[in-house]
Amino acid sequence: MYIAMNRFRIAPGREEDFLEVWRNRDSHLDEVPGFKQFKMLQGESQEDHTVFISHSVWESEHAFRAWTQSEAFRKAHANAKAPEGIYLGPPKFEGYEVVL
Repeated sequence: MYIAMNRFRIAPGREEDFLEVWRNRDSHLDEVPGFKQFKMLQGESQEDHTVFISHSVWESEHAFRAWTQSEAFRKAHANAKAPEGIYLGPPKFEGYEVVL
């Protein structure tokens, strides 16, 4: 299995705006071979930001990489633009092979 995560730094007071973007987003993940699960995690709010982490589980790294090159990926990201001022920089990607 493979875990793919993106860490987002969100402006204080914009947490609900961020979540609303994700709630209304059609991810198209259910049509992707190798996709297992998606969760959005929220960390504690700091003075200058709140961390959210998108967490997806895949059968393999190959399945995840294939999704990033797919039509489903393009459709999922086509209308993913969030209102100005929500994100404090680009997301940071982290990928992990499950070893135990």
